Amino acid sequence: MAALARLLERLLRRASKEEGAEKEDEEDPVEEERWGRDPDWPQSRPAVPRCSQRPHGGAAPSWGLRFGASAAQGWRARMEDAHCAWLCIPGLPPGWAFFAVLDGHGGARAARFGARHLPGHVFRELGSAPREPEGVRAALRRAFLSADQRLRALWPRGDPGGSTALALLVSPRFLYLAHCGDSRAVLSRAGTVAFSTEDHRPFRPRERERIYDAGGTIRRRRVEGSLAVSRALGDFAYKAAPGRPPELQLVSAEPEVAALARRSEDEFVLLASDGVWDAMSAAALAGLVSSRLHLGLAPELLCAQLLDTCLCKGSLDNMTCILVCFPGAPRPCEDAIRRERALDEALGQRVAALYTSAQKPPSLNSVFRTLVSEDIVDLPPGGGLHCKVAIIAEAYSQLCQASEERSEKRQGGSGKVTGSRYNSDLDA
Repeated sequence: MAALARLLERLLRRASKEEGAEKEDEEDPVEEERWGRDPDWPQSRPAVPRCSQRPHGGAAPSWGLRFGASAAQGWRARMEDAHCAWLCIPGLPPGWAFFAVLDGHGGARAARFGARHLPGHVFRELGSAPREPEGVRAALRRAFLSADQRLRALWPRGDPGGSTALALLVSPRFLYLAHCGDSRAVLSRAGTVAFSTEDHRPFRPRERERIYDAGGTIRRRRVEGSLAVSRALGDFAYKAAPGRPPELQLVSAEPEVAALARRSEDEFVLLASDGVWDAMSAAALAGLVSSRLHLGLAPELLCAQLLDTCLCKGSLDNMTCILVCFPGAPRPCEDAIRRERALDEALGQRVAALYTSAQKPPSLNSVFRTLVSEDIVDLPPGGGLHCKVAIIAEAYSQLCQASEERSEKRQGGSGKVTGSRYNSDLDA
C-alpha cells in the first residue's frame, strides 16, 4: 500500500499542476467546495493520497442480490462522503432493499445525517403496503423533503454546508433511483448502460427556471455564483425565498425519482459520488465492473479496486461507491480468468525487464510511464493500465527488495545504507 500511495502521488502531482489552470477556467467543482472555493486548497491537501479503504458487502441469497461498498478519502484533507446499505426493510417482505450515497460539501455533517436518518424517513413514508410505482415515487419525494426539514431543525443557524443524496430502492418489481445533486447512478442491462441519472446543475433548463422564479441568479455556472449543484440536503442559505414551498426554493431537496421495471437482463446498479465520475465515464465504469465480475471478484473488492483505479486516473475528490448486483450479473468466466492471469504475469515480466535493463534502477513512476506508452493487450476495459497499478507496484517492490538483499550480501551483511536507495528508487 505504501508503494501504491507513492506511485499515485507521483502520477497525480504532475497532472494536477498541468490541469490546475484549465480546471479553474472551467469552474470544475472537483477543486472547489460546492458552496465556494476551499481557502485551504491545495495547501491542505495531504502529502500523499489517503488510499486506505474498508470495503464491505452482503448478500440476500434467497432473491439473488449481492452488494459491495467502499470509500476513499483520496487527496482531500477531510472525508465528507457517507453511505448506507439495508438488505431488508422493516415492515416489508423479502425482496426490498435500500442503498444510498451522500457527498457532503462544506463539511461532513449533512452527509452523515443523511446516511443515518434518510433510510428511516423513507421506510416511514413507504409504510407496510406501498403502491407501485407511483406511490413509491411519491413516498421517496416526501422522505427526502422531510429529512431535509429535520436537518434544518438541527442545523446551526447561518452555517454553510450540505450534501448531495443518491438512493436506490429495490423492490421485487421495480428499481427506484432517487437523487438530488451530482452523485450519479448507472444501470447495466444486457451488457449496456440502460439508464443513468442526470446531475442537477443550475444551467439545466428546469433548474434554471426554478432558480430564477425564486429570485436567484446563476453566475459562473453556479447558484448565486457559489453553489455548483441545484439540489441538495442542507444549504439552507439558498432555501429562504419567502412564500415558496421547499421544492421551489433556489436549491431544493426534492429528488428526481425514476421507476425502472425490473428485467431478467438487469445486471447491476453502480452508485457513486462525483469523485468517481470525475475520473471515468458511465460506459467505462460499466465495462470495468463487468470485466471484474467475469473474474469472480466479490462486489466489495471490486469497489475497492474501482476506487484505486479512479485515484490513479486522477480523481482529486473523496470517492464512495456501492455496487448492487442482480441475478443477471456477469458470472465468472474461465477464459477471462486465464487471460487476466496471463496479463498479470506479462506485466510482472515487463517490469522486471525494464528494471534489470536500465543502467540505473528506474523509478516506479518512470516504469509506469513506459508501460503506458506501450501497446499492452487484454488490459481491463475502462480501467486500462491504471487498473493494474497494484500488480505493477508489487512487482517493482519485489525487484527492489531482491536488489537490496543482493547488495547486502556483497557488503557482508553490513550495508544498512541500501534502504535509502530503495526509497529513492520509489520516489525518483
